[in-house]
Amino acid sequence: MKNHVSYTKLLRIPGLGGLAIPPVIGALTVNPNIDIYILLLLFIIGSLAAIYGFVLNDYADIEVDKLSIELKNRPLVSGEISEKKAVGICIYCVISAFLLIYILFYGKIIEGYIFAAASSISLAWFLGSIYDFHSKDFIGSDILVAASVSLVFLFGALSVGEPTLFTWIILILTFNNLLHMNAVEGGIKDAEHDKIFGVKNIALKLGVNVNDKKIIIPNKFKAFSIGIRIVSSLLLIIPFIFYGIKFFYWQIAILIISIILMMYLTLKLLNMKEFDRSKIKKYISTQSFLRYSLVPIMLISTIGILYSIILIFIPIVWYIIFVPLSGEKLLKPRM
Repeated sequence: MKNHVSYTKLLRIPGLGGLAIPPVIGALTVNPNIDIYILLLLFIIGSLAAIYGFVLNDYADIEVDKLSIELKNRPLVSGEISEKKAVGICIYCVISAFLLIYILFYGKIIEGYIFAAASSISLAWFLGSIYDFHSKDFIGSDILVAASVSLVFLFGALSVGEPTLFTWIILILTFNNLLHMNAVEGGIKDAEHDKIFGVKNIALKLGVNVNDKKIIIPNKFKAFSIGIRIVSSLLLIIPFIFYGIKFFYWQIAILIISIILMMYLTLKLLNMKEFDRSKIKKYISTQSFLRYSLVPIMLISTIGILYSIILIFIPIVWYIIFVPLSGEKLLKPRM
């Protein structure tokens, strides 16, 4: 049982319901009537890409993580899972993902959008790998992981045809969300030990600091965070205002309420005075689930209410089902 818990933690199984969704949404922005078989393949490929990224990152950070009391229970740090097995998992993910990509494109001529899709997923793996090994070495490395996930999303879209306006808008949203999650939310969450370990990142560069459990978040870092959120909020609404895309009034109302709630949670995080990692993780987890719902709500009038509801609830239901297997509490993941 303990072994199962260790692998569930290492592979981030509870979070895969949301982490594997980007290529699926990418495909739906191009063709809302796409075969469910294709969507399933894209979901599995997205899962393998996410698992590869997390396991490789844990493998690359073993020595640094050993210095942190809070991370001592990570499977690779504690020795519950060997480094050799971690490398094996990464290799398995790469081989399996590209085998599924071969199946996805089987019988099709590798040109045009299919060639672009293959190039996107390959570049995503490359950038993700660089990030895993060098995320602590230079300021702005968060851009690499944001670009990597965005390219996985684009892969899903290009796999089924020509990208639409929604495709490009959601591509930018995906980049913004990952940049905020890593540079802002992750920067605040890890501010205490990142400073001790000499990590180079945007948060520390802009003055985020922790002293005697008091956290200091400068206005320039808050501006960076709010700037990303404002751009994302505008992108969620712009298609309906300027491009004449059909919508339901209640859909726009839900979007606006969700945006306001996201901004509220972001401000709560940015205005913390006490460094409480447990509370920070709650804010991050809550924002994650809300973030997963924004794009499906945006796409309701395009892909239909049923698909939107499924995309909204997959991450939530998946998390509730699988989090007990990791030995974690709801909304209290060990990040």
